[in-house]
Amino acid sequence: MGALLCTALMLAACHGERAHTAFDGATALTYVRTQLAFGPRTPNSDGARRCGDWIIAQMRAHADTVIVQSWTHTTVDGKQLALRNILARWRPQATDRVLYVTHWDTRPVADDDPDSTKRTDPMPGANDGASGVALFVELANVLKQTPPNVGVDLLFVDGEDYGSFEPKQQDVLLGSTYFAAHLPAPGYQPLYGVLFDMIGQRDLQIYEEGNSVQKAPEVVDRVWRAADDMGYGDVFIPRTKYTISDDHLPLLAAGLRVIDVIDYDYAVHHTTHDTIDQLSARSFQIVGDVATGLVTGS
Repeated sequence: MGALLCTALMLAACHGERAHTAFDGATALTYVRTQLAFGPRTPNSDGARRCGDWIIAQMRAHADTVIVQSWTHTTVDGKQLALRNILARWRPQATDRVLYVTHWDTRPVADDDPDSTKRTDPMPGANDGASGVALFVELANVLKQTPPNVGVDLLFVDGEDYGSFEPKQQDVLLGSTYFAAHLPAPGYQPLYGVLFDMIGQRDLQIYEEGNSVQKAPEVVDRVWRAADDMGYGDVFIPRTKYTISDDHLPLLAAGLRVIDVIDYDYAVHHTTHDTIDQLSARSFQIVGDVATGLVTGS
């Protein structure tokens, strides 16, 4: 009977049906709904103001220290954007630290929408924006109850998706670029960092990202090995599929060993259909288990 029970638990783990950590994927999914209720979180919008205030309140309730970086960015067409990065810290005096990063803004236009009449509408950003934030808010709940075995920094960056990536980058990656130039302490150098972006969709498959493999391969190996040890090797696939311009690039350029964990194969990316029905608690559970396990040893 004991052997049968052990086998059943192993099979459940392999399919992501049993939590390995205290992280709760279903709770994380509710935090997506909270953000969507604010409306689009584009810079200068009421939704952005309300969502940023909510993130700060959540982090102040759970972290040891919260730092808010506020600044104004002038766009290429002269618009003034009021932006905020939010840095929540556990064990802020610890020398050995891990940096987790996500962006909390949403794109102001759904420029890839299949309906051409909606391409100037703002996108809801359930996966592209809200999923990483939801992951971090639930992770903060866990770290409040289970202190990490290293210092942990959760960085919410603003202005990732405001402008244009093509044909050249303009008014994008704003928060990560600002953080890279305004680190929280002289000589700030985490052991490693992980950017989490678009991690909530159903049928999640996370491939290794090309810039990450090229510039911080040891971090890729650490994260994918942790996922495989938890039985999630069918989701964290050890093969490079795409190379992406994302918030890890300014941090890598500043000498921080940060990789990108992202499922870029998202059919409704940058459309008005990026809604909560595209997401699943199971996907949050898988990524949440990996993120939690890396810093708590559970």
